Amino acid sequence: MSNWYKHESAFVDEGAVIGDGTKIWHFCHISSGARVGAGCSFGQNVYVAPTVVIGDRVRVQNNVSLYDGVTVEADAFLGPSCVFTNVINPRSEVSRKDEYMPTRVGVGATIGANATIVCGSTLGRYAFVGAGAVVTHDVKPYALVVGVPARQIGWMCRCGIRLEPAGGDVTCTACSRRYRLSGDDLHEL
Repeated sequence: MSNWYKHESAFVDEGAVIGDGTKIWHFCHISSGARVGAGCSFGQNVYVAPTVVIGDRVRVQNNVSLYDGVTVEADAFLGPSCVFTNVINPRSEVSRKDEYMPTRVGVGATIGANATIVCGSTLGRYAFVGAGAVVTHDVKPYALVVGVPARQIGWMCRCGIRLEPAGGDVTCTACSRRYRLSGDDLHEL
């Protein structure tokens, strides 16, 4: 075992790769083949499937299942009981394991509690998905999306503060990062 922690009630299958400093709490299951970065934290009752890749410093809160096809990049936050899918049209009597669709959560993205991310979606860098939202399509970097289905209502800074771009440029009131709105996209300067 490397320099990581596993609660006695958690299972980490042989063949799972766990980065240094990661903490795996009560009743978690990390499957063989899963790759987890350094400095991550897994709350109670988290499942990680065999093909999942998780970057460094990712926070996975209680009751989250990461199914085959999900990739989570560094510094992302997965809120309590958020949901991922991996098949668009599941049926119990029809095996569709060869139809799994990939889902990517970008660097620093946040997914709020009880949000659902439908497979095939990409959440851009520092995207912010509000609690309870249902994401059915890609979310732009820095975009704030809410609702069912999720729709963009604004922009978020890397630090998690809502931005109000006016006239193209905006400076975050909390951390002073600067951004430029160019067409329908926000870019950090």
